[in-house]
Amino acid sequence: MPLKCGIIGLSGSGKTSLFNCISSNRAETHKAAFTATKSNLGTMNVPDPRLFEIDALIHSVKIVPTTIEMVDIPGLSKGGSHTEGNKFLSDIRNVDAMIHVIRCFDDPAMPHIEGSVDPVRDKEIVDLELQIRDLDLVDRKIQKMDKIAKGGDKEAKKGVEVLQVYKAHLESFKSARTAPVYEEDKRFVADLSLLTEKPVLYVCNVDDNSAVSGNAYSARFISSVQDESAEVIVLAGKLESEIAELEQEDDRKVFLADAGLSEPGVNRVVRAAYHLLDLQTFFTAGPKEVRAWTIRKGMSAPQAAGVIHSDLERGFIRSEVMKYKDFIALGSEHACREKGKLFIEGKNYIVEDGDILHIRFNV
Repeated sequence: MPLKCGIIGLSGSGKTSLFNCISSNRAETHKAAFTATKSNLGTMNVPDPRLFEIDALIHSVKIVPTTIEMVDIPGLSKGGSHTEGNKFLSDIRNVDAMIHVIRCFDDPAMPHIEGSVDPVRDKEIVDLELQIRDLDLVDRKIQKMDKIAKGGDKEAKKGVEVLQVYKAHLESFKSARTAPVYEEDKRFVADLSLLTEKPVLYVCNVDDNSAVSGNAYSARFISSVQDESAEVIVLAGKLESEIAELEQEDDRKVFLADAGLSEPGVNRVVRAAYHLLDLQTFFTAGPKEVRAWTIRKGMSAPQAAGVIHSDLERGFIRSEVMKYKDFIALGSEHACREKGKLFIEGKNYIVEDGDILHIRFNV
């Protein structure tokens, strides 16, 4: 699925370190602010223990997890929307959701660009930069549509009315995602890819000692966003980097246990990002491989088949479906078939998260 999450934040928030923990590609980190020259694109596996539980019953040759793409956007800055400082804002337009990393740690070796650590202020700085960019885009479209509306075009007139709502909302220092407009009216801004309309996940980057319970900085930040419908994850970026450097899984488990963690915090970030993009997983399982596949929620069986290969969608006949819980409980495909837990579904079937599919097709 060509969907991306963009990792954003002020310079020095630790977002590139987070990117390196979860990405197959490594990006260079810097102590100094504004030294990055480009956004970094990486692919990462989505942690899913169900793959291994399915394989424990099938014993396939290999296990293939599903993936998502993430983009590490170079650090933003206060007032950068009017200068070259935030020239990477355009890169955010090309992502589908944002992971906003908030600095919640002190580090004398890495002075904060604003002179002090204040997560609430930092969020407001980034929000303002994104809002200013969105406001400019909305203003430009209002000017274009207003000319058409004056010619008597009713659709353009309606568009101007909706855009004025967005403009007033942004001028009140609020993000487009909370603008009071009807769902069907959002079509008037669909082509703008407004930055503040994208769903957001917040990550509080804390010190190592606060990896489990957070600290005063993260607590204050969480309190400040409690009215937003956004998830907040607390993790210790430096600690996560050390865990990511360990090659042996047993070593990682010992390290995690010592830190009081059951799993790396970045696993929670990847899963949260996956759901933020409104994605879900189905599986295919056989002697050669057990594989996870990514689809949008609400996709039909033929559309899911098309994710595997276009021929499967074009020649789709039916799908044999087993529910993950049924398969694990009964232990085999044969047992599912015997117990009536293997279902034959047609073109109208909507695939559910955890479905194990076998596609029948003819091209």
